Amino acid sequence: MPLTPLDIHNKEFNKGFRGYDEDEVNEFLDQVIKDYEQVIREKKEMEERLNDLNERLGHFTTIEETLHKSIVIAQEASEDVKRNAQKEAKLIIKEAEKNADRIVNESLSKARKIALDIEDLKKQSKVFRTRFKMLVEAQLDLLNNDDWDHLLQYELDSTELNSSKEEDSLA
Repeated sequence: MPLTPLDIHNKEFNKGFRGYDEDEVNEFLDQVIKDYEQVIREKKEMEERLNDLNERLGHFTTIEETLHKSIVIAQEASEDVKRNAQKEAKLIIKEAEKNADRIVNESLSKARKIALDIEDLKKQSKVFRTRFKMLVEAQLDLLNNDDWDHLLQYELDSTELNSSKEEDSLA
């Protein structure tokens, strides 16, 4: 189970002879709590943003499916009109051909428009993916930053702390 800022805040250390400087430990824990709370907030914000983007992507997927169904329906309608025109062929051949041509042209126009819409959605999806990838890479760069390693290199020499305490108490 991961630590919470409250766990860090409530952590108490046993005191021993010549133990750690309590103020320094408390100051460090306060900084850890502050940083940890910020990381938790950022994580929550990223999760919310990811959920929003997933909802948008789902919306676009639904639109794409609807457009695909519209193409199929338009094609089926075109075929039905052609069959009906053939049944009435002798009396209304010229009129049926005009209607069939008109419907085919409309279907092609709709199909072209739908194809353009699909291409546009693909482009938007690609842009979204690129932006999201850049965001994730930026966050990874922050985690890989040398500043984290620099924090781990701090060392305290307890003899220096004790001698400086003695000097302070003598003064």
